[in-house]
Amino acid sequence: MLRLVQRIGQALYRVWFYVLVALPMLLLLPLLVISVSREAWYPIFFWMARNLWAKPILYGMGCFPRVVYEQRPVSGRSYMLVANHTSMLDIMLMLHISKNPFVFVGKKELVNIPLFGFFYKRVCIMVDRGNAQSRTGVYLRAQRRLKQGLSICIFPEGGVPDEQVVLDTFKDGAFRMAIAHGIPVVPMTFLDNKKRFPFTFFAGGPGQCRAKVHPFFETRHLVAEDKVALREQVRSLILAALQK
Repeated sequence: MLRLVQRIGQALYRVWFYVLVALPMLLLLPLLVISVSREAWYPIFFWMARNLWAKPILYGMGCFPRVVYEQRPVSGRSYMLVANHTSMLDIMLMLHISKNPFVFVGKKELVNIPLFGFFYKRVCIMVDRGNAQSRTGVYLRAQRRLKQGLSICIFPEGGVPDEQVVLDTFKDGAFRMAIAHGIPVVPMTFLDNKKRFPFTFFAGGPGQCRAKVHPFFETRHLVAEDKVALREQVRSLILAALQK
């Protein structure tokens, strides 16, 4: 009986998450549609996504963020934001952490999510990881966004690993792009999101969502051949924080 009650509670918790995801979009729909109609208005969209979407979801789920900054980004500068990826809450927590407007690079399959997909394909840089031409296009779109003063966010595991994996191997894209554009890499460790809201349906629950923003890696002095060393340094830093 206790197990059944727990299952019902976890199912309701997950349904409540999707209600919180959809409700602000529906309430703000006209403003959101206007804000994505021009790239120059993206900072307005970002402000709404950060303050009127991501934060209500986190607090509404009882997932209270606590962020430790070992270094803080400078307003108006572009960065490459990277973190471990184990939960849908990672998107909301990343938005909570960064006041500087940034654009996600993510898989194209997310455009199929009702309502969310409408905005996703208009404000994010989509990539088909099985298509070399698509990967090349990512660099061109990212370059345009960086010239607009935005930052880029990539989850370098390239997808959500098996939940038993602490931290999957990193792909090169984020680090190759950071070196090519001479922007700092900002490593972040999300410590509790897997526990709070994993991809397993009957799991998760409210509590603290801790994150650590590590010291940045400058890339201006690096060349393309340094991408592997940079990738492994960043991964080692995040892995060490997860294993503490």
